[in-house]
Amino acid sequence: MRLTQICRAAAELLALNIMAASAATETVNLSWSPTPLMPQIEIALAKGYFSDAGIKVQRINFPSGREAFEALLGGQVNIATLTEFPAITGALRQQPFGIVADVARYRRTRAISSAKYTPLRTVSDLAGLKIGTPLGTNTDYYLSQLLSAAKVSAERVKVSPVDLIPALLRGDIQAILPFAGVESVARKALGEDYRDLKSDSYQYHFLLAASRTVLNNKPAVVNGLLRALLRADADLKRDPAGASDIGRTVDHTAAHHQGRRPYPPPDPAALAGKRPAARSRRGRGGSRFVT
Repeated sequence: MRLTQICRAAAELLALNIMAASAATETVNLSWSPTPLMPQIEIALAKGYFSDAGIKVQRINFPSGREAFEALLGGQVNIATLTEFPAITGALRQQPFGIVADVARYRRTRAISSAKYTPLRTVSDLAGLKIGTPLGTNTDYYLSQLLSAAKVSAERVKVSPVDLIPALLRGDIQAILPFAGVESVARKALGEDYRDLKSDSYQYHFLLAASRTVLNNKPAVVNGLLRALLRADADLKRDPAGASDIGRTVDHTAAHHQGRRPYPPPDPAALAGKRPAARSRRGRGGSRFVT
């Protein structure tokens, strides 16, 4: 009985400490690669959910999650968004970080090419081609697995996200495996020569990571981040159509940073496939918050 009372008193003291820490505003630096497939971050920022949780978020944009992750490891920031591949690589190397949340998941990958180079009906049509993709990212990992499973030999070429379509148009490469959302721009650029090969076999995980300093020494910050994102995720589930507007806001941020024009708005059918509804639980993709 005495031990139970001591434990209860300790728990109450810890709760008071966390509440006191939450009362003061903590500033955190967030490195992220803007993507409309993880709108919870933008929703939480736009609606002041981080501020309500006592957190001031200073955002720094990066072209890819890999680069955002490198900024976290280098100490430039203390939280970052990234996908599963850089996180797995970092964990295998025992690098100092931790995952706060698995914020969203999505299934849909496209290899894109031109009829000038290949009909692109099957994976074997990629044989012998130079394929551009941002190396060290989940698209790079998926490409290597795709080629290996089909026993196809092709050259993977490092190309930044913003340069993929221009490099394809110039003929520097003959195919690309880009981040999700690029197909409408590529289709317009290539016109009748546009060819793609779709796959739902790979599931992307969009993660929120933090430094060990935050995880070990700032429980109120971790708690506040989760509360803000859970509120944003609840908004997304109540009003999935509103995610379209948030997604366009995110894309305008990314477009400005990457030196390109914003992507055209998605059609309703495409948007429906990204909603956090029953479809996402069947593995068809979508924003889903998983702690």
